[in-house]
Amino acid sequence: MSTLPPLPYETPASEADLAAMREQLGREMRGVRSIARRCACGLPAVVRTAPRLEDGTPFPTSLYLTLPSMVLAVSRVEATGEMARLTEELGEDPQLAQRYAAAHERYLARRAELGSAEEVDHVSAGGMPTRVKCLHAIVGQSLAEGEGINPIGDRVLEQLRPVASIDVCRCEETAAEQDA
Repeated sequence: MSTLPPLPYETPASEADLAAMREQLGREMRGVRSIARRCACGLPAVVRTAPRLEDGTPFPTSLYLTLPSMVLAVSRVEATGEMARLTEELGEDPQLAQRYAAAHERYLARRAELGSAEEVDHVSAGGMPTRVKCLHAIVGQSLAEGEGINPIGDRVLEQLRPVASIDVCRCEETAAEQDA
């Protein structure tokens, strides 16, 4: 039994949410348990998935960014080499490394609330706890849990604030940008 407080923004996933995520990602979502965070317009922004998919496949990434405007913005940050810089900083800043390791432990505990997949029991997401590998998962955790849980996710969100935020709906302009 988890001793973590409930995710502050979590809501059940409806059929409309599943359809929206299919549109957002261009594929069926598997293992969906809930919507961990929504965009200002109400669309899914972060999905929460089971640690084991319906076909038995282990799935460590239990908090996953789906909102196209945020996915695009985070992908652009990843393309700059920011992950390597942040990984280097983890090796140089013991306090940052300690807070990031705590985010990893919380990710594991949060996923355990949904079940177990022994193959990935000690694997969180995004490269945690020693490197920064996937900002989509790390930012997903920050959005789902709220500020102060994942220091790397919080930094990236702060960096994105001028161009991307779930607090301001950019769904229409992102759709137009992707169609262009």
